[in-house]
Amino acid sequence: MLLSMPLTYFGNPRETADQVIGLEKAGLDEIWVAEPYGFDAVSLMGYLAAKTETVQIGAGILNVFSRTPGTLLQTAAGLDNVSGGRAIMGLGASGPQVVEGFHGLAYDRPLTRTREVVDILRMGLRHEKLVYQGKTVTLPLPAGQGLGLGKPLKLLNRPERADLPIYVAALGGKNVAMTAEVADGWLPIFFLPEKAKQVWGDALATGTAKRDPGLGTLRINAGGVVAIGEDVKSALDLARPFAALYIGGMGAKGKNFYYDLACEYGFEKEAEEIQELYLGGNKRDAEGKVPHEFLELTNLVGPESYVRERIAAFAEAGVTSLQVTPVGDDPAATIRTLREWV
Repeated sequence: MLLSMPLTYFGNPRETADQVIGLEKAGLDEIWVAEPYGFDAVSLMGYLAAKTETVQIGAGILNVFSRTPGTLLQTAAGLDNVSGGRAIMGLGASGPQVVEGFHGLAYDRPLTRTREVVDILRMGLRHEKLVYQGKTVTLPLPAGQGLGLGKPLKLLNRPERADLPIYVAALGGKNVAMTAEVADGWLPIFFLPEKAKQVWGDALATGTAKRDPGLGTLRINAGGVVAIGEDVKSALDLARPFAALYIGGMGAKGKNFYYDLACEYGFEKEAEEIQELYLGGNKRDAEGKVPHEFLELTNLVGPESYVRERIAAFAEAGVTSLQVTPVGDDPAATIRTLREWV
């Protein structure tokens, strides 16, 4: 199992990025950079490429609407070049609030768009000309649109790797099935190992049945907050604002994937309360409604024996990269400890 870590996009990301040097030396395998509607991930990934030597640098995630497939190809190939073949392309549809509210683009056919972007990326990374007839993307632009002067082009530079890993963030059944079919890896949020098969088992099986054997086994990156000790339960409270934000505020009623996931886990009553409070502006009260059981099972907080049990549960559920957010004064020490355990 690899050790992975998300880079926080709150505060000053550059200051957090500077800490990755020590974490890399401690044994961190992957660092993932998100952007939602904050600073762009690509700038920080380039910064990390120059600062580090061995850690893999993942986009976690770039949405498939706000950048054209050609731009995403340039980004993936460029990051892989400046990092010496250490880039991972994490993609996702994000949500309508971000795509339509922040970028001013229609949130149209997200699954189809994601699949077609993955297709085009693979084509471009093989250094082929971009000729594609899809439902959301057509390259070159067809006759009758634009000036009619578009012609098939391929990337000017030769990519470092044709098999640069492409991960997809997915939660819904159809999206997870598509991810299991076409992606190298899967980025599920709020992964609860004991209920993963119940929630996603059928979707994963459906996608895997259609998967190209050449892709190998689907990699899974999941985890949570980590604090090891006899008196660290309060660390779970650090995960409350994040859980409340996503379950309560990352989407409108009826259009929130994280709310739906909490319900599938069996926390329907609590999810409804969190959403009502959060959308009503009562964020602190919403945080207080996040169930302790939800936090306990989606994170790794407790004595050494318990954290080891949680690591084993994630591994048994198919997780190949344990994503951790160390809590405490010495994150590098936590990474060193986990490195020995995994």
